[in-house]
Amino acid sequence: MQVRIFKPAKTAMQSGTGNTHEWVLEPEPSRKEIDPLMGWTSSRNTMQQVRLFFPTLEEAKAHAEKNGWQYTVEQPHSRPVRAKAYADNFAFNRVGRWTH
Repeated sequence: MQVRIFKPAKTAMQSGTGNTHEWVLEPEPSRKEIDPLMGWTSSRNTMQQVRLFFPTLEEAKAHAEKNGWQYTVEQPHSRPVRAKAYADNFAFNRVGRWTH
């Protein structure tokens, strides 16, 4: 089975970095089928519903190797954090106009 190991990105709906500190191991998507009776889209692979969380990348790799799964690792993208202060909005050397 092919799985991928990654760190989830920060959601666009929140400003915090919750749920982005652990590594996630999840299977690659498999072929979907249409149920002839109900017309629902489904898959016969029940592993599609499983997401495993690990505190370190090494633990996630070890778990995949122990089960004989082939894995790909997606490294997280780092984003520069610029230090900001509220007082900078009112600084005298501010570039641009400041009005109410």
